[in-house]
Amino acid sequence: MSVETITLGCRLNFAESEALKARAPDGTLIVNSCAVTNEAVRQTRQTIRRARRERPDARIVATGCAVQLDPQAFRAMPEVDEVLTRDFSRPAVAAGFRQRVRSFVAVQTGCDHRCTFCTIWQARGPSVTLPYPAVRDAIARELDAGAAEIVLTGVDITAVGGGLGQLCERLLRDLPNLARLRLSSLDSMEVDDALLALFAGEPRLLPHVHLSLQHGDDLILKRMKRRHLRGDAIRLVERLKAARPELTVGADLIAGFPTESEEAATNTIRLLDDCRIVAAHVFPFSPRPNTPAARMPQLAPELVKARAGRLRQAAAERRSAWLNGLVGTIQPVLIENREKGHTDNFAPVFVAGSVRGQAGHARITGRTADHLTGSFKE
Repeated sequence: MSVETITLGCRLNFAESEALKARAPDGTLIVNSCAVTNEAVRQTRQTIRRARRERPDARIVATGCAVQLDPQAFRAMPEVDEVLTRDFSRPAVAAGFRQRVRSFVAVQTGCDHRCTFCTIWQARGPSVTLPYPAVRDAIARELDAGAAEIVLTGVDITAVGGGLGQLCERLLRDLPNLARLRLSSLDSMEVDDALLALFAGEPRLLPHVHLSLQHGDDLILKRMKRRHLRGDAIRLVERLKAARPELTVGADLIAGFPTESEEAATNTIRLLDDCRIVAAHVFPFSPRPNTPAARMPQLAPELVKARAGRLRQAAAERRSAWLNGLVGTIQPVLIENREKGHTDNFAPVFVAGSVRGQAGHARITGRTADHLTGSFKE
């Protein structure tokens, strides 16, 4: 019986799951948990129970951020055979395929910031930059194994020692066969000039960023203990777009944060246009244990849900307009699985008759509800 993994949460978890899988004995099922919201913790428990029903003979190992924060709660679950906590102060480079074509490689873990809604720093500890030679060698192995695209991942990758721009410069210089480099979520306050210069002049750095913005109202951003204001986010996007006009922007946004007024909620909706966000991850606020935000005056759950729904709808309308605007254009595309892939600026696309790993320029001929359709140019 082989080792299996079920991974919840961020791209870093997917990379770490592969590292854990390589060391586990046969017959193990690893559930790598997420703790970013109460719903993520609930889903972790639900996943473990379902895994036990479907794999009664497996040895279930629970690990990850939710387990790190409350190991006793998971030890008490009858479905769990082992709880695995980890020392994140001494991480190893984690690399692995979520799909064979795209590989996630960890460059950093932990966080030095103390956003009032977040528990991840409690689970993973302070920021640790992984050694450059180890990262470079991990990427080289992934490329040799068939990866066509590398995604740098971590908890706060803009906090890497020396700056993210310098790290990308070194990787692209030292690995000439690294044809496609993509970045996971970025802290808008730590995007350095070297990274902006790379976006302007290095086509191998793909033109999409996902920003940890969280909100569009200055007062709420201060109560979140974020280090940027609304204007900072807008100026950063303007600089990114000036460096690379085709670059697209995604963002994490929280709806219904404690004390959020109707005006503040509207300011986040307005941020979708002001920052030209085409891929919004909307989280309804949920109070996490032992966080300052949990002690602030809370909004009614039904109001939080309604505001999250309204923000998602506005984001969906903006995304739909963006996808519509790509119909009729020619876009560079990498096929990742079953005739589906992404453009360089991360629009999902279906190309009939294509094969995994195929790359080229596709003519975009239409779209469905959630992706573009097209054909490769002959």
